[in-house]
Amino acid sequence: MTTPIDTSGPAAGEQPDAASTPAPAKQIEGRSPGRIAWSRLKRDKVALAGGAVVVLLVLAAVLAPVLTALFGHPVDEPHPDQIDPDLQIPKGAFGGISSEFLLGVDTPFGRDVFSRVLYGAQISLLVALGAAVLSVTIGVVMGVMAGYFGGWVDSVISRIMDVLLAFPQLLFSIALVSVMPTSAFGIPDKWLRVAVLAVVIGFFGWPYIGRIVRGQAMSLREREFVDAARSLGAGRAHILFRELLPNLVAPILVYATLIIPTNILNEAALSFLGAGVRPPTPSWGQMLSDAVKIYQADPMYMVIPGLAIFITVLAFNLFGDGLRDALDPKGN
Repeated sequence: MTTPIDTSGPAAGEQPDAASTPAPAKQIEGRSPGRIAWSRLKRDKVALAGGAVVVLLVLAAVLAPVLTALFGHPVDEPHPDQIDPDLQIPKGAFGGISSEFLLGVDTPFGRDVFSRVLYGAQISLLVALGAAVLSVTIGVVMGVMAGYFGGWVDSVISRIMDVLLAFPQLLFSIALVSVMPTSAFGIPDKWLRVAVLAVVIGFFGWPYIGRIVRGQAMSLREREFVDAARSLGAGRAHILFRELLPNLVAPILVYATLIIPTNILNEAALSFLGAGVRPPTPSWGQMLSDAVKIYQADPMYMVIPGLAIFITVLAFNLFGDGLRDALDPKGN
């Protein structure tokens, strides 16, 4: 006799088998544009390496007094005993590099090159960052206004950009620094020259980002969210700074990262030509200028500041390129 199959459910008090219970559906988690950009940037190992070098350079510049006290010598302290009195070149190979002088000494004073490179990084980064902030601020404001308003506003701002782009920045900087007083408003000559260099480089650099922002703003002003804000009664200031500007953050960040190495090169060029900070304040461009006279006898004094400029500019460019790819909404 066949036993009937029990098709009834579980008895009262019995728990259903956990294995037979369907698992709840996994919710789809949204990601912000920042998280998407960070996930793209993490896959770019070259950009991360450039960013790590940038962070190390900034830390070295900030901690220059500490690193000098631990591994070097006072930046302006001469060491004539490290210079050969007959040949007037550093004693030892490779510019006098030793355990006491990690990057050798300069000629003819015998000052520690390691300390001078660290303090030179302070000058270069301060000028480059200050000029970048000024360029980005002026360029964003003028570019957004030109792109959104159009008409005569766009024409006037565009002509100003054309004039500044054609202006001989290098000659103007040399002339301005040459007639500048040694102190003003109680500011020492060193920091006064740093401020003037940052202002000059930044003022002549804003048209580059201004053109980029202008083109982006001209495209965004025709978008639906701008029409929606305008139909709701939003004023021009609200549309400019609450609607357009947040959508311009990506190109602004990318250009700000890429303009810093250009500013470093501009500062080095001005210092090389004698329009930078005055000696004995160290600067990478100034060190290269001094090395021109002695590079045949002491080539390391030219190689070391040259490498410092090369590594810094390369690191910023690699990080900027990676950041541009990460913030590109059409990227993979």
